[in-house]
Formats: sequence, C-alpha cells, structure tokens
Amino acid sequence: MKIQTALLSVSDKTGIVEFAQALVERGIKLLSTGGTAKMLAQAGLPVTEVAQHTGSPEILDGRVKTLHPKIHGGLLARRDSTEHLETLEAHGIDRIDLLVVNLYPFRETIAKPGCTFADAVENIDIGGPAMLRAAAKNHGTEEGGVAVVIDPVDYKKVLADIDGPDGQPSYALRLALAAKVYAHTAAYDGAIAGYLSSLANEAPAQNAEPERTPWPAMLTVQMKREQTLRYGENPHQAAAFYVDQPVGAGLLGSYRQLQGKELSYNNIADADAAWECVRSLETCGCVIVKHANPCGVAVAENSEEAYQKAFKTDPTSAFGGIIAFNRPVDEKTARAITEQQFVEVLLAPAYSGEALAVFTSKKNVRVLEVPSGNAQNPMDIKRVGGGWLVQTPDTFQVDESLLKVVTDKQPTPQQLHDMLFAWKVAKYVKSNAIVFAANGMTLGVGAGQMSRIDSARIASIKAENAGLSLAGSAVASDAFFPFRDGLDVVAEAGATCVIQPGGSVRDDEVIAAANERGIVMVLTGTRHFRH
Repeated sequence: MKIQTALLSVSDKTGIVEFAQALVERGIKLLSTGGTAKMLAQAGLPVTEVAQHTGSPEILDGRVKTLHPKIHGGLLARRDSTEHLETLEAHGIDRIDLLVVNLYPFRETIAKPGCTFADAVENIDIGGPAMLRAAAKNHGTEEGGVAVVIDPVDYKKVLADIDGPDGQPSYALRLALAAKVYAHTAAYDGAIAGYLSSLANEAPAQNAEPERTPWPAMLTVQMKREQTLRYGENPHQAAAFYVDQPVGAGLLGSYRQLQGKELSYNNIADADAAWECVRSLETCGCVIVKHANPCGVAVAENSEEAYQKAFKTDPTSAFGGIIAFNRPVDEKTARAITEQQFVEVLLAPAYSGEALAVFTSKKNVRVLEVPSGNAQNPMDIKRVGGGWLVQTPDTFQVDESLLKVVTDKQPTPQQLHDMLFAWKVAKYVKSNAIVFAANGMTLGVGAGQMSRIDSARIASIKAENAGLSLAGSAVASDAFFPFRDGLDVVAEAGATCVIQPGGSVRDDEVIAAANERGIVMVLTGTRHFRH
C-alpha cells in the first residue's frame, strides 16, 4: 500500500511547495484546490485540480468542492478490506493515501479589528474538517491507512517514512497524526462555539462587527501535556503538567530546562509564583519563593545585589526555595547562590556560560530559561467540585497618579517609592498579606493568615528573626484594615507609611489612628486578594 495519491489544500503554505516537490520526486500524484493548486502549478509541479478529478466543478463560491464521493471514498476506504477496495474500483475512485490540509483561519479572522459577522461565518471551514476527520478515522492498521498532516513541522517525518521499506508512513506515525488532527478540529470547533455563544445580540447584523460578551456560554479549553509528573502535591496523588497551545512568550509554560532533576508539581507551582512576581518588576530584580509565597523580593543595579538583598529578608525560609531573576544571571550571582543556600529551581531569561558552569557542580538544581515577553494568561481557572471558577487575570498595577493620600502627613518621594514596591510584592502574597519594605527590598512578609493582624505580627516577627530593622519602613496590605489594631501593630514595629486599598466601613477610624501615630497612609482603591 505505497502512497499513490496525495491531496494538498492548505491555508498555511509554509514549506508546501518543497514538500509537494519531494512527493512528486517519489512518484506520488498530486491533487489540490484553489490557491494551493495555483501555487504548485506556478512552481512547475504536475498537479490535478480537485474539480477535474471529481468531474464536478466548485460551486457556491467554493463552499462545495471536496464534498464528493471521489474524495471521501478515496479517504475512507479501508485498505485491509477487499470489499472496500473492490467498491472503489467499481466506481472509478482512486485511493487518496496522504491528506495535507490546514483549515480556514477562523481564529485569526475574528481577532482582526472590525471583523464583521458575515466575514467570521464565511471563515468557518466545512470541507477541510470533513476531510481531516475522514482521513484521521481511516489512519488504518499495520497493513496500511491514510496519513493526514495539518502541521508543516511533520512534513519531514512523513517523507522519512515514505523512504522506508513500506513506502508509506508507519502505523505509529499515522495514529499520532490522527490524534493531532482530532485535537486540532476540536479546538477549531471550540473557537467557533465560543465566538457564536459570546454574541451579545441574538440576531447580529451581517455587515458589522458584532458586540460580544466577555464570557461565552460555551468555553473550550485545550492544553497539551508537556510532562507526566512523578506525583502531585503529595506522593499519593498523580499529576501532569499541561501547557496552552500556543504558549505566549514570557509565560512559564515557554520555559526550557537547561539542567537538573525533573520538575515536580510543587516546583512548577512555586516557579510560576516566583516568575510572575519577578517579571512585574521594572528594574533588575530577584524573587525567592517558598510554598507559593515570596519570602524575599528585592531590586538593585545588578542580579547579584538583588539576590543578596532578597536573601536577607528571610534566610531561613529561602532554604530549598525557588529563585527567579528578571535579568540574565552571571557568574558572580551564580556563585553567591551556590555558596549561600540550597535551591530547588532557578529561573531567568538567560544565563552566562560561566554561570551555567558554576551550576553544573549542583547537578540536581533545576535551571530554567524563560524567554522574556509580555504575554498574559487570557483567564485564570480554578477547579471546584463539579465546575470551574474562571476570571480575568489580576494584571492591574497602580501607579503614583492613582494614589489618594488620606492622612495629614504627606509622603516623601522615598516613601512613595517604598510603598509602591511593597504594594507590588503584596499582590503576589497569599491573603491576608502584609509586606514591610524599604530601599528596594522586603523586610518582613506575613502571608495567608485568617486575620490581617496575625499577618502583621508574623511579618514583624520574621523581620526581627532576620535581624532587620523596620524603623522607617513602608507597609503594604493587600486589602483594607478592618480595624485599627492591624495598623497599630505595624506602627509599633516601626513603619512610617502604609499603602492599602481602603473601602472598610471603619476607614475613618483607621485613618484617625494613622494621624494619631503620625504616619502616612495612602489608598489605592483596588485590592489584590490571592487565594
């Protein structure tokens, strides 16, 4: 069952001429449609139009061209069935052994500003998915079947197998390609369902861009398994790591592991927390995370200095932590890390050759390179019993122009700088969050307590244990102070300025307490709960 005929019809024409040329050189007949056929003919390749092959012209502005028994019969006939093959012969139908199809660019079309409803609907592919599903279903057995390709990256694999002793893609490759097809068509149909179920108007105008609601009635999420993990949060739980398709540059899922042991479930969760925090810092910064909470964050002129400052916040918690940098790591920084602490995972946009050489002495340390970028997750998803909680990501960043000073005392430029830094860190600390900071480094972090006053006490205790003075420090609270007691704790610890969202029914009481203690208080108007 060597390949005799290939049907090529692609919207993504990357490498298609070269692939078709390779097929012709191997004696394979080419069928094609529309723009693909024109491109192949212009390249001097012998190609037969599908309309000529079927004897039926394209009709309805090209909506019907491959929906024909000579196409689907050629794709669906079982190669191991004498009856099927005799039926093909009786009806004058040739086998189609290789199908190469990309679908109309529906998602790209609706992403364009001003895309009308009519344009969106016209870019819903019908013949393409029908052929893909038919070919994928008939991927066959060890004796033979149809190979179906949707991704140019697979052209070389197909050619390599064709050059093998069987003259066709192997059963294993055909099955893998079929699985890829069904994932692709599922995502394609999911995008269409999401678009149509997001329309705000039940009867949208055809020649205008329709108004859409932010949340479609049907939400389809598709992910690719990147790694099967040894276990989940605990050894008795099974787990795997899945990534979006495609992964945006700058997100953790785009990482490349340069050395070290296999990542664990907790490694990945903590690495994401560290990476999201560090990439929010505009200047050179370092974040150390333990159990999903930053235990040290700092900015400085270089990565080594930023690391030293972050480490000082809580050397005890930093042991066995995750360290992330938003600038390249050099040899000096690498030596500082390896000489001072045990680390599970390192993340940075790049490493010098000398730095990587230092880390080789710690062969179990997982070194991850994450490309810089500004991509954000389109949504945050949390599993609950029988459903999902879905929300937009917390990308809001307050700046100085949005702050409201509510105390008699006004902040100095340094206090404003310290408060904004502490506020940025508090966004990545589990609620209830209290963060002390000064001079571009955290001094104490209180995270995940049931009461805000306990978070404040823990933060001040951690600073004391690390030998850090809180005199003159800034404090950020991720949500409002429900009573003045939390403010009293941070003031007694040495804080001279506080940044918080405000919005409590006791705001006046808390502001009065700040005035009584002679400290500055500014409100952001926006909270940052992190559960």
